[in-house]
Amino acid sequence: MAERSTAAVDVADNSGDEPLTAKADEATADGTAEAQDNRTSSEPEGTDGERTGSRPTLPTPDLHSGHKLARRYRLEECVTRLDGFSSWRAVDEKLRRAVGVHLLPADHPRARSVLAAARSSALLGDPRFVQVLDAVEEDDLVYVVHEWLPDATELTSLLASGPMDAHDAYQLVSQVSQAMAAAHREGLAHLRLTPGAVLRSSTGQYRIRGLAVNAALRGITSEGPQRADTEAIGALLYAALTQRWPYENDAYGLAGLPKEVGLIAPDQVRAGVHRGLSEIAMRALANEGATASRQEQPCTTPDELAKAVAAMPRIRPPEPAFTAPPEYQRTTYQQGSYGRPPSGPVPTQPVVAVPPAPLQSRTGKVLKWAVSALLIAALGLGSWQLAETLIDRLKGSEPEETTQTTPKDGDDKAPAPLKPLRITGATEFMPSGSGIKQEDVPKSIDGDASTAWVTPRYQGYANFGNLAPRRDGSGIVVDLGSVQDVSGLEIGMYRSGQKIEVLAAGADASAPSSLSDFPQRLTDLETAGNELKKTLEKPVRTRYVLIHVTELPADGTGGYRGGISEISVLN
Repeated sequence: MAERSTAAVDVADNSGDEPLTAKADEATADGTAEAQDNRTSSEPEGTDGERTGSRPTLPTPDLHSGHKLARRYRLEECVTRLDGFSSWRAVDEKLRRAVGVHLLPADHPRARSVLAAARSSALLGDPRFVQVLDAVEEDDLVYVVHEWLPDATELTSLLASGPMDAHDAYQLVSQVSQAMAAAHREGLAHLRLTPGAVLRSSTGQYRIRGLAVNAALRGITSEGPQRADTEAIGALLYAALTQRWPYENDAYGLAGLPKEVGLIAPDQVRAGVHRGLSEIAMRALANEGATASRQEQPCTTPDELAKAVAAMPRIRPPEPAFTAPPEYQRTTYQQGSYGRPPSGPVPTQPVVAVPPAPLQSRTGKVLKWAVSALLIAALGLGSWQLAETLIDRLKGSEPEETTQTTPKDGDDKAPAPLKPLRITGATEFMPSGSGIKQEDVPKSIDGDASTAWVTPRYQGYANFGNLAPRRDGSGIVVDLGSVQDVSGLEIGMYRSGQKIEVLAAGADASAPSSLSDFPQRLTDLETAGNELKKTLEKPVRTRYVLIHVTELPADGTGGYRGGISEISVLN
């Protein structure tokens, strides 16, 4: 039985450490922020496994739902209010999507550290982490904007329904350890890797939120950040295998281990736990030396843990449950009883007395023949009369003279078809100042549908907004040479499934370069097929038209790619 580690307690702490100082953005040799005062706190732990500090609670900013930051982020719902900061679900009105926002006063003792941590996390750009989209100090406030994943589920909710099977637990520890190893190679630590910080998407991919930022918000530091994050991953794996928190105190909706028992292996807590995963959890949680079962060396860094998981035999997903179809009921003929008596007892059928056939006398026979003859005669007469009537109607319906009406003057005429306007030039829409494939833009207006402007392949980025340089998407701006009346559009797509909208600049615009320079909407933001055709109810006067691409479709290889093959602006 291995000893319980004290480093993992710091991971579960809420706000037990002293606040980070101005030096918090200086990296240690391990790559994480180090505070001037790293003294050990003796404050008591709460029932949820987080330390409840005794220092006075700092006032949080007095904000409310509907408040707007930077004339863009509208606060919707406060989800956390703690120790001088608050966290909100908000809406990015510019890109029309949900985001998360952390808020704290600019004079908060941790404000500098939070800004430094957020900006460092944003530079990582790893899709396995919930991305930081913005980190700003404005109007006596510091706020950090991050992705909001409405289709993802917290690990806390997943564990509430029971322990995971071996394959799901294997995927969890494999993906999280690899992601944290990549973060530590870039000098970033999490230090608050709890079940609430790990999300599973609808596709089964795990995403980690709050890298460096959650610890900075709560003033959490560690002298051994790699060891702390490794133990935190081990605690997550332990909880996934047993639905128990590997320490004495209950936390995150999970029951702790029995008191004075110490840390025992997961396969001793619950029957049927995968032996290899149980040993991996113990190697991550063991503080000194080896575990009692296999004498394997403990894992002290996320990279060592990821390598240990990769060295295991791969755990395959469970076979899908097969429900047997109902037993096929064969007919009497298929059972082979046709033409011979069936084996076994034969059910008796009630005997029904058959009445004698009526009209069996000579008079009855004559009567039947007479009735039959009358019916045949009636049918023949009726058919002849029906045929004569139809012939008369056909003769009467022949037109005596074919006339043709000609339209009179003043009648409504069909509207003339729209014609393409001349496009004098096209440029790539690049509000961030950097292009994607600027050299291929002329292919979208060359009149050849077989050539196209095509984006590079993005791995894990269906939405351009996930990338800091592409928050406003991309696309093509066409120049009509002068202000024209635009009445319609025909746009050919390189691939169906792209999310696009078409906007127009004002009639007095010159060299528009940002979304705000295109205030006139020609189409709504929608998922387009292989082509987009639109006839406007009322012509729009403009010189510049933006085909704005905000989201790319999957290319079938695990990446995302889109493009535009041909653009026609009509009048």
